[in-house]
Amino acid sequence: MKSIRSIYKIGNGPSSSHTVGPYNAAKAFSARYPEADRFEVTLYGSLAFTGEGHGTGKAIMTVLPDAVIHFCKDAKDLPHPNTMLFEAFRDGEIIGRARIFSIGGGSIRFEGEQSDDEREVYPQKNFSEMIEYCRNRGISLTEFVWNAEGESLRPYLTEIWNAMESAVHAGLSASGILPGGLGVSRKAKTLYEKRCYNEDSSITQSRLLAAYAFAVSEENACEHVVVTAPTCGSCGVIPSLLYYLRHDRGFPLESILDGLAVAGLIGNVIRTNASISGAECGCQAEIGSACSMAAGAYASMLRMRLDQIEYAAEVAMEHNLGLTCDPIQGLVQIPCIERNSVAAMRAVSCVNLSHFLTETRKVSFDEVVATMYQTGKDMSDKYRETSHGGLAEIYGNKSRQTGNMT
Repeated sequence: MKSIRSIYKIGNGPSSSHTVGPYNAAKAFSARYPEADRFEVTLYGSLAFTGEGHGTGKAIMTVLPDAVIHFCKDAKDLPHPNTMLFEAFRDGEIIGRARIFSIGGGSIRFEGEQSDDEREVYPQKNFSEMIEYCRNRGISLTEFVWNAEGESLRPYLTEIWNAMESAVHAGLSASGILPGGLGVSRKAKTLYEKRCYNEDSSITQSRLLAAYAFAVSEENACEHVVVTAPTCGSCGVIPSLLYYLRHDRGFPLESILDGLAVAGLIGNVIRTNASISGAECGCQAEIGSACSMAAGAYASMLRMRLDQIEYAAEVAMEHNLGLTCDPIQGLVQIPCIERNSVAAMRAVSCVNLSHFLTETRKVSFDEVVATMYQTGKDMSDKYRETSHGGLAEIYGNKSRQTGNMT
């Protein structure tokens, strides 16, 4: 299994698969052909259908400002739902081409090649094997990660945490309307500052978690810098919970880094044995994975048992099964932003359940991950980040009838 570094990447929103991945692809491809004087890029599948709303062309042109970009929406039998064809030219002659896949979380893979993210670090194939390894050696999941990755992981996760904190701070201080034409207003600042009448501690906790998740997700929608956790579309869940624990509950920085380590491990298991890509498996692969990662992180930070950590992560994923990816007009705003806040609150609830019900569980984490993957493969492509079904279709039909499409 690969390093958890592949789970966390710092980049501009609004979509890790649709902006961070294509940006990295343009950078990698152009580096292979420095002599080229012209580039053309053809986007297929989900990238073609929602790339304009997600800012895919803009991300590519950040690297290749004069590139000609084509959106091919009728391609069949693609090797990956996020496929790009890059072509380099010199004096009118083609000098190189490559198909590149945006495989989720900002990672890319050249067709027929192994990506830089695919260096093997963990010999274990799934979560059950990791739990068994830890149990046999009497170590925690946190120790397991640090032992496998080495001390070089600590400054990397510190940089990741700093970026997460910065996104929360920026989102909490901003106001106005999000770009894209839907007229969605920023809500993080209001959630953070406004208390309800007779607000008790449980409502305060939910309000703050929601505020922090909205803050990061709104920064993502504005194409500002966020961290894939494991994707841009789900980038608000883990920062929300960890920011709350750090700034409202007083957890030390080392505990936050430990939480990130365990969350990354859980995300890595999901990515290895299923998918974290909305274009492959719907939003269950994004929000479901983030919720599971957050629950596992929180349980480990509370020093709960290995089986309790697994149960928290399993429940979090189980109750996101079947969640569709149907962003209105291809923008990562509705329903994406609210989903981040709901998932952050759900992660806490899953940990609370694991205190009492772990001994009664029947389903393993690996089984629910396999179920998520199969569910995603069975799901119509209308519900896998193409904006052809669900809320995207219903809202689109309504807007066309009223003449309010932007």
